[in-house]
Amino acid sequence: MNEKVNKINGIDICTESFGNPESPAVLLIMGAMCSMVYWDEEFCQQLADTGRYVIRYDNRDVGRSSTYEPGSSHYTVVDMADDAVGVLEAYHIDEAHIVGMSLGGMIAQIMALRHPQRVLSITMIASGIFGSDDNNRNLPPMDEKILAYHANGATLNWSDKESVADYLVAGSALLCGSKHKFDEKRAYKQAEKEINRANNLLSMFNHAFLKGDDSYEGKLKGINVPALVIHGTEDTVLPYEHALALINEIPNALLLSLEGSGHEIHFDDWNRIIKAISKHTSVL
Repeated sequence: MNEKVNKINGIDICTESFGNPESPAVLLIMGAMCSMVYWDEEFCQQLADTGRYVIRYDNRDVGRSSTYEPGSSHYTVVDMADDAVGVLEAYHIDEAHIVGMSLGGMIAQIMALRHPQRVLSITMIASGIFGSDDNNRNLPPMDEKILAYHANGATLNWSDKESVADYLVAGSALLCGSKHKFDEKRAYKQAEKEINRANNLLSMFNHAFLKGDDSYEGKLKGINVPALVIHGTEDTVLPYEHALALINEIPNALLLSLEGSGHEIHFDDWNRIIKAISKHTSVL
C-alpha cells in the first residue's frame, strides 16, 4: 500500500494501491459521502491477491482529496468520471477494469460512455442507472428511514468525534441486510479512520447536490464493454429493481444477486464478490 496525493483536473485526489503494478488494473470507486476507507483494506488486498493491481481513491469532498465549503455545489458526476480517468493517468495506466459502489457504479457508467478507450469492463455494486429521470422507469425510492436518519445529522455536534463515529456506524447499520450480522467493530474502525483522515468531514454532504445529466439519459445501450451488476436483494438505498433496470438497459450485462444483502459490501459476501470480479476482469 502506498497512499499519495495527486494533482488531477486542478484539484488534489488522494489514492492508494495494492498489488503488482504489472497486473491488470482494477480501479475502485466508492459511493456518495464515503471515502476510500470503505473499500476495506483486507478486501482490496484479497482482490489484489487474485492477480490484480487494485487502486482506490477519495472522491472530491471526502477523505484527503480536495473539499469545498459544506452546502456548496461545484462539480458534476461527469467531472467525477473525469477525475477517475485522471487517477489512471497518474498511475500511467492506459486502460482498466472499473468497479464502482453505488454512486461509484454510476461514475463507471459515465466512464464507459465518455472514455470507452480507457475502460476494459465495468462492475456496478449496489448501484443504479445514471440519468435524469428515474421516475419514468417507476423505480422504488430510497427507504424513508434512511432519509429521516440522515436529516437528524443537522443536530449532531460534529466537533465531538465519538458522537460522529456513533452516527456514522448507526447509519451503516441501517444498510445491513437481514442475512448478515452487522460488524460493529469493523464499522467503528472505518468510521474513526474516516473522521481522522477527512480534510473537512461535513463536505461529504455536498454529494447530495449531485444530479442526473440529460445528455446521458437513455444512453446505457451504448455501453459496449463487459458489464457486471452485483446487488443485494434487500438494498434499501437503491432497491433491487434498480439492478434489474441496469440489466435491462446495458447490453449483455450479467447479474449476481446477493440474497438477503443490503446496501453494503459485507464481509460474508466478500468471497462471492471477489470471485465474480476476478472472473469478470479476466474477460478481455
